Amino acid sequence: MSAFCFFDTYEVTKPEDMERYRNAVLATVKQYGGTYRVAGGVCEQIEGEWAPTFPVIIEFPNLAGAHAWYDSEEYATLKTLRLASSACHAVFMESASHPFVE
Repeated sequence: MSAFCFFDTYEVTKPEDMERYRNAVLATVKQYGGTYRVAGGVCEQIEGEWAPTFPVIIEFPNLAGAHAWYDSEEYATLKTLRLASSACHAVFMESASHPFVE
C-alpha cells in the first residue's frame, strides 16, 4: 500500500537555508521512489481549527520506502538543514485496505 509523508512547515527562520534545502531535496526523494503530490498551494479550512501553512505531501510505494528515505544518508544533511531553519509538523501515513481506497 502507498504511504505518504505529510509535512506542514509553519515557520521558516532561515530562508536562505530553506532555499538550499528545496533545491536539493527532490533528488533524494526520487532516489527512494517518492513523488511529490502537494507542495504549497491554497489550503481551505473546512472543519476544526487546524489549517496547514505550507503543506507538502510526498507519496512512496510503501511505508518502508518512506522510512528508508527519511532515515537515509542522502537525506540526513538536508533533514538537519531543514530542522535548523524551520518549524514544521510531520507525519507518515500508510494507506489502509478499505473499500474506499482503490
